[in-house]
Amino acid sequence: MKQLLLVFVGGGFGSVLRFIIGKTLNNTENGFPYGTFLVNVFGSLLIGVILGLALKNNTLTDNQTLLLATGFCGGFTTFSTFAYENHLYLKTGDFTSFAIYTIASFVVGFLAVFLGLWVAKQF
Repeated sequence: MKQLLLVFVGGGFGSVLRFIIGKTLNNTENGFPYGTFLVNVFGSLLIGVILGLALKNNTLTDNQTLLLATGFCGGFTTFSTFAYENHLYLKTGDFTSFAIYTIASFVVGFLAVFLGLWVAKQF
């Protein structure tokens, strides 16, 4: 039960922060979802650091990992919004934005995880 509560609390904080960033940075004028891109990249970096620290000499407890990685990062990042935004690009025929957003999200997201793992090794 404690583990569920940790994931619930972390997920709630992550979701609220994602909502605030999305409302602030997603650009309705040109349609580019800067907020979603930022939270997914930063969340990828953060989960790399968190899991890197968790793996390194048990720096984080299982409960801390559940709260931060599963809960916070799970609520903070969003694949479903990313997929929907790409659907909108395809629906309007904006294949260039679709390709740039999709490729940039995957490449930068993966690089951010690797950077986070590297950062955790440095501690």
